[in-house]
Amino acid sequence: MLQMMEKAGKENSNNCGFQLWQQHNHPILLANQQMMHQKLNYLHNNPVETAFVEKPEDWLYSSAKDYCTGKKGMIDILLIDPMIITY
Repeated sequence: MLQMMEKAGKENSNNCGFQLWQQHNHPILLANQQMMHQKLNYLHNNPVETAFVEKPEDWLYSSAKDYCTGKKGMIDILLIDPMIITY
């Protein structure tokens, strides 16, 4: 993995060495509650899709625990209406 980060860092002139995160930004207007929930579901499912965890709420730094179980996660969040959250 270190080799992959080093390669990505060398390919990007904004870096001095390694790169872990993507450096581009594409803002998305969350025009309605349905779009907001779609993006929240996407964020919660990323660790599942990459096979880091089996369930979204198992990811340590995710707000999915707050939404799925009603228990407090590691990060302080403001819950949005959880009526549309689906996994």
